[in-house]
Amino acid sequence: MTVISKDPVRVLIAEDEPLAAEALADWVAQMPSLQLVATCGDGASALAQIRALQPDLVLMDIQMPVLTGLQVAQALAGDAHQPAVIFTTAYDEHALTAFELHAVDYLLKPFTHERFVEAIRHARREAPGALSGAVDALQAADDAPLVRVLVRDQGRIFPIHVDAIEHLRSDTKYTALAVKGRSYLVRLPLVTFEQKLDPGKFVKLHRSCIVNLDHVESLTPDENSQLVARMTDGTLITANRDVSKRLREQSI
Repeated sequence: MTVISKDPVRVLIAEDEPLAAEALADWVAQMPSLQLVATCGDGASALAQIRALQPDLVLMDIQMPVLTGLQVAQALAGDAHQPAVIFTTAYDEHALTAFELHAVDYLLKPFTHERFVEAIRHARREAPGALSGAVDALQAADDAPLVRVLVRDQGRIFPIHVDAIEHLRSDTKYTALAVKGRSYLVRLPLVTFEQKLDPGKFVKLHRSCIVNLDHVESLTPDENSQLVARMTDGTLITANRDVSKRLREQSI
């Protein structure tokens, strides 16, 4: 991995809203450690300019004309030069995808100048390649199990390592993640997590619940011979008949 400590960090802004682009440019100008090299108003020009100018850091909106910010990041995935990317968007439903694309932060509009500065500092500590070295846990193939999830709490978005997730429950179009006595709602269906989590560790006990076996204290049969998982937080979750049978067959 490459580590750089040079100043200024070369920044490209990809934002189709002129006022938002101007505000970001002003904030970049206020930080001596940053240097603005270009501002682009659509995804196609952003992709071209990133490849031509090779900035260290890209501040990128998601909803843009021609190509979305996510599509730009996907297109850059195979390139030799990998700038750090901070997504700036009004939509929190793209957070999981953004993090899988190695985004170092995800700013929800409207965000404050303080939150912007925090994101820049975070990027310099955690960015892949260009700013301070890769985040090893995120350097995985597309079919590798999910490692981290971005969750929103009190207006902020922050990562949770999947090992800390005790169980996941379907809540209509959301999924509730149980983590250390707290519940976080993520705007993704349970099936999305089922497809991305390590099946050796996460087991779907029934249609609307997945448990992390590392947080299962015990499995006890009920009066119907279905296994009831007692989680380390005290939650009781009953597995359906098929899963109960499979878990019994796996026991030594």
